[in-house]
Amino acid sequence: MKVDKVINNNLVRSHDDADREIMVMGSGLGFKKKPGDPIEKEKIEKIYILQGEEQGRHMEELLSEMPLECIQAANEIVDYAVVSLGKPLSNYLYLNLCDHIHFAIKRMKEGLPIHNALLTEIKRFYSHEYQIGLEALQIVEKRTGCLLPEDEAGFIATHIVNAEMEFNDMGSTQEMMKIIRHILNIVRYHFHVELDEESIHYDRFITHLKFFVKRVFSGQELDENDESFFIMIKNQYREEYACVLKVYDYIRKEYGILLTNDEIMYLIIHIRRVITK
Repeated sequence: MKVDKVINNNLVRSHDDADREIMVMGSGLGFKKKPGDPIEKEKIEKIYILQGEEQGRHMEELLSEMPLECIQAANEIVDYAVVSLGKPLSNYLYLNLCDHIHFAIKRMKEGLPIHNALLTEIKRFYSHEYQIGLEALQIVEKRTGCLLPEDEAGFIATHIVNAEMEFNDMGSTQEMMKIIRHILNIVRYHFHVELDEESIHYDRFITHLKFFVKRVFSGQELDENDESFFIMIKNQYREEYACVLKVYDYIRKEYGILLTNDEIMYLIIHIRRVITK
Protein backbone atom coordinates (compact mmCIF):
# COMPACT_ATOMS: atom_id res chain seq x y z
CA MET A 1 0.00 0.00 0.00
CA LYS A 2 1.09 3.54 -0.75
CA VAL A 3 0.14 6.90 0.70
CA ASP A 4 -2.48 8.77 -1.34
CA LYS A 5 -2.87 11.61 1.13
CA VAL A 6 -1.39 12.46 4.54
CA ILE A 7 -4.14 13.56 6.94
CA ASN A 8 -1.92 13.94 10.00
CA ASN A 9 1.02 12.18 11.69
CA ASN A 10 -1.16 9.18 12.53
CA LEU A 11 -3.60 8.94 9.64
CA VAL A 12 -3.28 8.55 5.86
CA ARG A 13 -5.59 7.74 2.95
CA SER A 14 -4.73 4.92 0.57
CA HIS A 15 -6.13 2.06 -1.54
CA ASP A 16 -5.95 -1.62 -0.63
CA ASP A 17 -5.14 -4.58 -2.90
CA ALA A 18 -8.79 -4.71 -4.03
CA ASP A 19 -8.54 -1.02 -5.03
CA ARG A 20 -10.94 0.03 -2.28
CA GLU A 21 -10.40 3.46 -0.79
CA ILE A 22 -9.22 3.12 2.79
CA MET A 23 -8.03 5.17 5.73
CA VAL A 24 -5.05 3.76 7.61
CA MET A 25 -4.31 4.65 11.23
CA GLY A 26 -1.19 4.08 13.30
CA SER A 27 1.07 6.04 15.63
CA GLY A 28 3.52 8.03 13.49
CA LEU A 29 2.24 6.43 10.28
CA GLY A 30 2.03 9.73 8.39
CA PHE A 31 5.05 11.44 9.92
CA LYS A 32 7.21 13.02 7.19
CA LYS A 33 5.36 11.02 4.53
CA LYS A 34 4.19 12.29 1.15
CA PRO A 35 1.90 10.88 -1.58
CA GLY A 36 3.44 7.83 -3.23
CA ASP A 37 5.51 6.77 -0.23
CA PRO A 38 5.03 3.17 0.95
CA ILE A 39 3.01 2.63 4.14
CA GLU A 40 5.01 0.95 6.91
CA LYS A 41 2.96 -2.18 7.65
CA GLU A 42 4.44 -2.64 11.11
CA LYS A 43 2.91 0.70 12.19
CA ILE A 44 -0.64 -0.07 11.01
CA GLU A 45 -3.11 -0.28 13.91
CA LYS A 46 -6.41 0.02 12.04
CA ILE A 47 -7.71 0.08 8.47
CA TYR A 48 -11.07 1.67 7.77
CA ILE A 49 -12.76 0.75 4.48
CA LEU A 50 -14.49 3.87 3.17
CA GLN A 51 -17.98 3.52 1.74
CA GLY A 52 -18.44 6.52 -0.50
CA GLU A 53 -16.93 9.97 -0.68
CA GLU A 54 -19.26 11.41 1.96
CA GLN A 55 -18.21 8.90 4.61
CA GLY A 56 -14.57 9.39 3.68
CA ARG A 57 -14.83 13.14 4.05
CA HIS A 58 -16.69 12.82 7.35
CA MET A 59 -14.12 10.40 8.79
CA GLU A 60 -11.24 12.54 7.62
CA GLU A 61 -12.70 15.71 9.16
CA LEU A 62 -13.41 14.10 12.50
CA LEU A 63 -10.35 11.89 12.92
CA SER A 64 -7.89 14.55 11.75
CA GLU A 65 -8.66 16.63 14.87
CA MET A 66 -9.08 13.71 17.28
CA PRO A 67 -6.41 12.81 19.91
CA LEU A 68 -4.75 9.52 18.99
CA GLU A 69 -5.60 7.90 22.32
CA CYS A 70 -9.34 8.52 21.75
CA ILE A 71 -9.14 6.87 18.32
CA GLN A 72 -7.23 3.93 19.79
CA ALA A 73 -9.80 3.55 22.57
CA ALA A 74 -12.70 3.61 20.09
CA ASN A 75 -10.95 1.05 17.87
CA GLU A 76 -10.42 -1.32 20.79
CA ILE A 77 -14.00 -0.92 22.03
CA VAL A 78 -15.48 -1.65 18.59
CA ASP A 79 -13.20 -4.65 18.10
CA TYR A 80 -14.26 -5.97 21.51
CA ALA A 81 -17.96 -5.35 20.71
CA VAL A 82 -17.71 -7.13 17.35
CA VAL A 83 -16.24 -10.24 19.00
CA SER A 84 -18.64 -10.12 21.96
CA LEU A 85 -21.77 -9.66 19.81
CA GLY A 86 -20.55 -11.89 16.99
CA LYS A 87 -21.54 -9.47 14.25
CA PRO A 88 -19.94 -6.70 12.15
CA LEU A 89 -20.67 -3.08 13.06
CA SER A 90 -20.70 0.02 10.89
CA ASN A 91 -17.68 2.30 10.43
CA TYR A 92 -19.88 5.07 11.78
CA LEU A 93 -19.63 3.46 15.23
CA TYR A 94 -15.88 4.28 15.24
CA LEU A 95 -16.68 7.91 14.47
CA ASN A 96 -19.50 8.20 16.98
CA LEU A 97 -17.48 6.59 19.76
CA CYS A 98 -14.39 8.71 19.03
CA ASP A 99 -16.48 11.85 19.20
CA HIS A 100 -18.35 10.75 22.32
CA ILE A 101 -15.24 9.63 24.23
CA HIS A 102 -13.39 12.85 23.35
CA PHE A 103 -16.15 15.10 24.66
CA ALA A 104 -16.93 12.86 27.66
CA ILE A 105 -13.30 13.22 28.78
CA LYS A 106 -13.43 16.96 28.15
CA ARG A 107 -16.61 17.27 30.25
CA MET A 108 -15.05 15.25 33.08
CA LYS A 109 -11.97 17.48 33.15
CA GLU A 110 -14.22 20.54 33.25
CA GLY A 111 -16.28 19.05 36.09
CA LEU A 112 -19.39 18.71 33.91
CA PRO A 113 -20.34 15.00 33.79
CA ILE A 114 -23.74 14.23 32.25
CA HIS A 115 -26.33 12.10 34.06
CA ASN A 116 -27.80 9.27 31.98
CA ALA A 117 -31.52 9.30 32.80
CA LEU A 118 -32.04 6.04 30.86
CA LEU A 119 -29.30 4.03 32.58
CA THR A 120 -31.70 1.71 34.43
CA GLU A 121 -33.60 0.90 31.25
CA ILE A 122 -30.41 0.39 29.26
CA LYS A 123 -29.31 -2.17 31.87
CA ARG A 124 -32.69 -3.95 31.62
CA PHE A 125 -33.25 -3.92 27.87
CA TYR A 126 -29.67 -3.97 26.56
CA SER A 127 -27.75 -5.87 29.23
CA HIS A 128 -25.19 -7.31 26.78
CA GLU A 129 -24.41 -3.91 25.27
CA TYR A 130 -24.25 -2.40 28.77
CA GLN A 131 -21.64 -4.99 29.82
CA ILE A 132 -19.64 -3.99 26.74
CA GLY A 133 -20.04 -0.38 27.89
CA LEU A 134 -18.55 -1.26 31.29
CA GLU A 135 -15.58 -2.91 29.57
CA ALA A 136 -15.29 0.20 27.40
CA LEU A 137 -14.76 2.34 30.51
CA GLN A 138 -11.74 0.21 31.41
CA ILE A 139 -10.41 0.53 27.86
CA VAL A 140 -10.82 4.33 27.93
CA GLU A 141 -9.02 4.54 31.28
CA LYS A 142 -6.17 2.36 29.98
CA ARG A 143 -5.77 4.45 26.82
CA THR A 144 -6.38 7.96 28.19
CA GLY A 145 -5.89 7.77 31.95
CA CYS A 146 -9.45 9.05 32.51
CA LEU A 147 -11.99 6.84 34.34
CA LEU A 148 -15.45 7.84 33.12
CA PRO A 149 -18.55 7.31 35.34
CA GLU A 150 -21.03 4.44 34.96
CA ASP A 151 -23.46 6.73 33.12
CA GLU A 152 -21.03 6.74 30.20
CA ALA A 153 -21.22 2.92 29.98
CA GLY A 154 -24.90 3.45 29.23
CA PHE A 155 -24.20 6.07 26.56
CA ILE A 156 -21.61 3.82 24.91
CA ALA A 157 -24.10 0.92 25.01
CA THR A 158 -26.64 3.13 23.22
CA HIS A 159 -24.14 3.89 20.45
CA ILE A 160 -23.57 0.14 20.04
CA VAL A 161 -27.32 -0.53 19.88
CA ASN A 162 -27.66 2.17 17.21
CA ALA A 163 -24.98 0.43 15.15
CA GLU A 164 -26.64 -2.98 15.62
CA MET A 165 -30.07 -1.68 14.62
CA GLU A 166 -28.67 0.59 11.91
CA PHE A 167 -30.35 3.62 13.47
CA ASN A 168 -29.14 7.09 12.50
CA ASP A 169 -29.15 8.67 15.95
CA MET A 170 -29.40 7.93 19.66
CA GLY A 171 -32.94 9.34 19.72
CA SER A 172 -34.14 6.27 17.81
CA THR A 173 -32.82 3.93 20.50
CA GLN A 174 -34.37 6.10 23.21
CA GLU A 175 -37.72 5.99 21.42
CA MET A 176 -37.42 2.19 21.14
CA MET A 177 -36.86 1.94 24.89
CA LYS A 178 -39.92 4.11 25.50
CA ILE A 179 -42.08 1.83 23.32
CA ILE A 180 -40.75 -1.36 24.95
CA ARG A 181 -41.37 0.09 28.42
CA HIS A 182 -44.94 1.02 27.45
CA ILE A 183 -45.70 -2.43 26.01
CA LEU A 184 -44.34 -4.12 29.14
CA ASN A 185 -46.58 -1.91 31.27
CA ILE A 186 -49.59 -2.82 29.12
CA VAL A 187 -48.84 -6.51 29.75
CA ARG A 188 -48.34 -5.97 33.50
CA TYR A 189 -51.56 -4.01 33.97
CA HIS A 190 -53.66 -6.22 31.73
CA PHE A 191 -52.74 -9.42 33.61
CA HIS A 192 -52.04 -7.79 37.00
CA VAL A 193 -48.68 -9.55 37.23
CA GLU A 194 -45.05 -8.71 37.84
CA LEU A 195 -42.90 -10.16 35.07
CA ASP A 196 -39.94 -12.31 36.00
CA GLU A 197 -37.05 -10.34 34.52
CA GLU A 198 -34.66 -13.23 35.19
CA SER A 199 -36.60 -15.74 33.09
CA ILE A 200 -35.56 -16.90 29.64
CA HIS A 201 -39.04 -16.05 28.30
CA TYR A 202 -38.71 -12.44 29.49
CA ASP A 203 -35.33 -12.18 27.80
CA ARG A 204 -36.77 -13.58 24.57
CA PHE A 205 -39.75 -11.23 24.81
CA ILE A 206 -37.46 -8.21 25.11
CA THR A 207 -35.43 -9.43 22.13
CA HIS A 208 -38.64 -9.88 20.14
CA LEU A 209 -39.83 -6.37 21.06
CA LYS A 210 -36.55 -4.80 19.88
CA PHE A 211 -36.88 -6.31 16.42
CA PHE A 212 -40.65 -5.80 16.44
CA VAL A 213 -40.14 -2.06 16.91
CA LYS A 214 -37.44 -1.93 14.25
CA ARG A 215 -39.62 -3.79 11.72
CA VAL A 216 -42.75 -1.78 12.40
CA PHE A 217 -41.05 1.61 12.17
CA SER A 218 -38.96 0.76 9.12
CA GLY A 219 -41.96 -0.54 7.18
CA GLN A 220 -40.70 -4.13 7.08
CA GLU A 221 -43.25 -6.93 7.31
CA LEU A 222 -43.05 -10.54 8.42
CA ASP A 223 -43.72 -12.86 5.52
CA GLU A 224 -45.83 -15.55 7.16
CA ASN A 225 -49.41 -14.89 5.94
CA ASP A 226 -50.80 -18.00 7.65
CA GLU A 227 -54.35 -16.82 8.25
CA SER A 228 -55.58 -20.14 9.68
CA PHE A 229 -52.76 -20.26 12.24
CA PHE A 230 -53.45 -16.65 13.24
CA ILE A 231 -57.14 -17.43 13.82
CA MET A 232 -56.26 -20.50 15.86
CA ILE A 233 -53.81 -18.57 18.07
CA LYS A 234 -56.25 -15.68 18.50
CA ASN A 235 -59.06 -18.03 19.56
CA GLN A 236 -56.93 -20.22 21.80
CA TYR A 237 -55.33 -17.34 23.74
CA ARG A 238 -58.16 -14.86 24.07
CA GLU A 239 -56.77 -12.88 27.02
CA GLU A 240 -53.38 -12.54 25.33
CA TYR A 241 -55.15 -11.39 22.18
CA ALA A 242 -57.09 -8.79 24.19
CA CYS A 243 -53.79 -7.58 25.62
CA VAL A 244 -52.21 -7.31 22.16
CA LEU A 245 -55.20 -5.26 20.98
CA LYS A 246 -54.21 -2.69 23.62
CA VAL A 247 -50.70 -2.68 22.16
CA TYR A 248 -52.26 -2.31 18.70
CA ASP A 249 -54.26 0.73 19.86
CA TYR A 250 -51.19 2.28 21.50
CA ILE A 251 -49.07 1.98 18.33
CA ARG A 252 -51.94 3.21 16.15
CA LYS A 253 -52.82 6.23 18.29
CA GLU A 254 -49.25 7.24 19.14
CA TYR A 255 -47.56 6.60 15.78
CA GLY A 256 -50.32 6.10 13.21
CA ILE A 257 -49.08 2.59 12.36
CA LEU A 258 -51.32 -0.47 11.96
CA LEU A 259 -49.89 -3.82 13.03
CA THR A 260 -50.21 -6.79 10.69
CA ASN A 261 -51.82 -10.08 11.73
CA ASP A 262 -48.37 -11.67 11.74
CA GLU A 263 -47.03 -9.13 14.24
CA ILE A 264 -50.15 -9.56 16.39
CA MET A 265 -49.79 -13.35 16.28
CA TYR A 266 -46.15 -13.35 17.46
CA LEU A 267 -46.91 -10.84 20.20
CA ILE A 268 -49.67 -13.17 21.44
CA ILE A 269 -47.24 -16.11 21.52
CA HIS A 270 -44.50 -14.21 23.36
CA ILE A 271 -46.92 -12.69 25.86
CA ARG A 272 -48.38 -16.14 26.55
CA ARG A 273 -44.90 -17.43 27.33
CA VAL A 274 -43.82 -14.51 29.47
CA ILE A 275 -46.92 -14.56 31.72
CA THR A 276 -46.96 -18.35 32.14
CA LYS A 277 -44.99 -19.40 35.19
